[in-house]
Amino acid sequence: MSAKTSLDSAYAHCAAIARQHYENFPVASRLVPARMRPHIAAVYAFARAADDFADEPGRAPGERLRLLDAWREQLHRTARGDTPAEPVFRALGNTIQACSLPVQLFDDLLSAFRQDVTVQRYDTWEHVLDYCRRSANPVGRLVLRIAGVDRLDADRASDALCSALQLTNFWQDFGADWRTGRLYIPREESSRFGALEADLAEGRMTPQWVSALAGSVSMTRALFTQGRGVTTFVTGRLKYELRATWLGGIRILDKVERSGHATLHHRPALGAMDIARISVSALLWNE
Repeated sequence: MSAKTSLDSAYAHCAAIARQHYENFPVASRLVPARMRPHIAAVYAFARAADDFADEPGRAPGERLRLLDAWREQLHRTARGDTPAEPVFRALGNTIQACSLPVQLFDDLLSAFRQDVTVQRYDTWEHVLDYCRRSANPVGRLVLRIAGVDRLDADRASDALCSALQLTNFWQDFGADWRTGRLYIPREESSRFGALEADLAEGRMTPQWVSALAGSVSMTRALFTQGRGVTTFVTGRLKYELRATWLGGIRILDKVERSGHATLHHRPALGAMDIARISVSALLWNE
């Protein structure tokens, strides 16, 4: 197999991984410019595998951490120019070189995945947002770099949007996360309203927890407002992809609010009508 055929096969492997999963970030959408799609798929496949290492229920925490450490070692060997056998790293190594991607952004992602193994509660919003800084924001910056955008104001807008998307996923999956032992509303927020974990353990979404979640949603909306301008830094189809991503996150927050913030037992999701409305709104978007 020639080097080019091997690389094409590696990118095809990453694209197949991307198509198998739904995320709140651009992955394999046809709105993403064709030249960017293989690179984004490579980044996604790298992150997807690491996320699976962190969350795989059948493995002990120590084994999950060892897998993540090995993934990081392979990342750095690849970035130094080694030719790996693993197709994800064959594709990713080419992408890092072709797009001049900072390896630190991948390290940040891996540090967040390690944190998923060891941390289930957060004391302050500062701690939650630091997690978002490493778990979500690197993805947005990598997408910008792949698009050829490297400027501080774009990064700031992207960071706000990506943190907002990460938080939206937390409030959308509030009940599912609780049942796996994780709670992302920080203690300073739940304590402000007198919300008790004992009530969640009994399956009660009390008015106190509703207030804590409502406050969290309000904070998330402020981040979406800060991140809306990221669409002005890109052109073409990617602009519409980012508009749709922003609109989709807002739509989920709307559904959380319309449910009365009762996401302990119900996970709001986007339906076909929502997708249609988002598509129209992305076309009619006013910068």
